[in-house]
Amino acid sequence: MALLDPAPEPPVELPPARTVHVRGRGEFFLRDSGLLRGDGGGHVAATGGPPDEVTPADGPTVMLLHGWIATADLNWAGVYGDLIEAGYRVLAIDHRGHGRGLRPLVPFRLDDCAADAAGVLRTLELAPALIVGYSMGGAIAQLIARDHPDVVAGLVLSATAQHWQEPELHRTWRMMGAVGFGLAMAPGRTWRYGFDRVGLSGSPLVAWLRSEALRHSARDIAEAGRELGRFDSRPWLRPLPVPSAVAVTTRDTAVPPAKQYELAAALAAPVFEAPIQHLQITTAPSAYNPVLLQALTAVSAGPVRPAGPVGFAS
Repeated sequence: MALLDPAPEPPVELPPARTVHVRGRGEFFLRDSGLLRGDGGGHVAATGGPPDEVTPADGPTVMLLHGWIATADLNWAGVYGDLIEAGYRVLAIDHRGHGRGLRPLVPFRLDDCAADAAGVLRTLELAPALIVGYSMGGAIAQLIARDHPDVVAGLVLSATAQHWQEPELHRTWRMMGAVGFGLAMAPGRTWRYGFDRVGLSGSPLVAWLRSEALRHSARDIAEAGRELGRFDSRPWLRPLPVPSAVAVTTRDTAVPPAKQYELAAALAAPVFEAPIQHLQITTAPSAYNPVLLQALTAVSAGPVRPAGPVGFAS
């Protein structure tokens, strides 16, 4: 009997994974390129070399925060290799309710995701680190900078915004209950429909994409959508006491570039432009990764602003 889908193989070699126990918060799934040598640092070629090709990494730690309805791997599979090859120690967490992320008994909250990521960095004694947030991960990164500034050495925000409060989006957020019901009752069919809508049904990666998406918690995915509808950093976001940058996805229709430029203006941050659509971060790494590396170089080498009050309104 023929299988409905081919084996759900990832498109590239992925960094090793680990479970990190953060006391008082739970256990978190984490990609960690530092495990390649077992000594806290290492890297492989962008194509994913075997262990005997690993060489020590001498760059800073980068924590990658994925977007809504993604996982660390769905969001960053096309990015891992180039960051590791550039010498960074790469960490990528699955947020609550997403993929292999924590399944708490409390409702999904973005500030809890921020505390989770900060707790992982403190537990591993890798703070402060460079924080990279994509889409929903960008909202979480802003909350980390506000609530956990001790873990942030630099901030790169990409394909994200200060808010999603436009009236035309309210209908979308009101539909989250229906989305959650569909995912709970018929997850396979619902995800297949979603991939069809965004033009991924013919992709050779569809089996892997679907298998990753089926790891999600339907309740948490729906609540995460409502949380994005409530998120608004405009009252408190200001230029940070650490270097920051914005990597704008200039062809984005999910998070319009104008909103991304507004975010950069609020932070007084330099802009780096990647000519991709929102979902092309995985499928067009050659267009995105050089821009992300430029932004990381800017926040790694950039001067820290003078000490004083943290740059948020009280």
